[in-house]
Amino acid sequence: MADDHRKEESVQYTQVLKSKADLHIARKLWHFLGVMMITIIYWTSPRVVSMQLITFFSFLFIIIDLLRHQLPIMNRFFTKYLRFVMRDYEKNGMAGISYLMLGCFLVMYYFPKNVVTLSLLFLAIADPFASYIGILYGKDKLIGNKSLQGTIGAFVACTLVSIFFFYWQNLMMDQLIIVCILAGIIGALAELLPVWHLDDNLTLPVVSSTLLYGLLYVYGGL
Repeated sequence: MADDHRKEESVQYTQVLKSKADLHIARKLWHFLGVMMITIIYWTSPRVVSMQLITFFSFLFIIIDLLRHQLPIMNRFFTKYLRFVMRDYEKNGMAGISYLMLGCFLVMYYFPKNVVTLSLLFLAIADPFASYIGILYGKDKLIGNKSLQGTIGAFVACTLVSIFFFYWQNLMMDQLIIVCILAGIIGALAELLPVWHLDDNLTLPVVSSTLLYGLLYVYGGL
């Protein structure tokens, strides 16, 4: 009985360690800081400047990403020194940063400022928060590895971000609650739904921007 109890404790301890390892705290912090920097530059710079910067860095990261798969020594360098922000599948595939930069470029090019800013805030805050909640508490799977608990986390994060943003911009104050709840649902759906198996660093800002544009158009927030 004592041996069985020790084995059970060992399994539980291993599961806890695995959960902590799966959190990828460094990666989530890198993601948050990177997207927030893009958001701040976009918000404070003239459109032409922000578009020039996002175009340059999008091409730069994508070209580097493609080159490292052609040059093994280059790939070994990146996987060694950036392993704390890379997932295993990115070692032999496109890195999440390439999809992220492409997603930011597309929404910044096609959508108005309020929509872009809110969708980037969703990407910076709600995406890693949903992942964090899903890894720790995600018991009820919905689609793939996405869980009900992670989706609820995304909804809460997106709703709170929307309240902050619309209040800060003094937008739609007479219908703030309903608009923020709808924006929260949009953010949660954009984080949850797979789009042709593409990386969610690309699909989340594009899907959320598309739906947010419709929401803000209807409620006069553009």
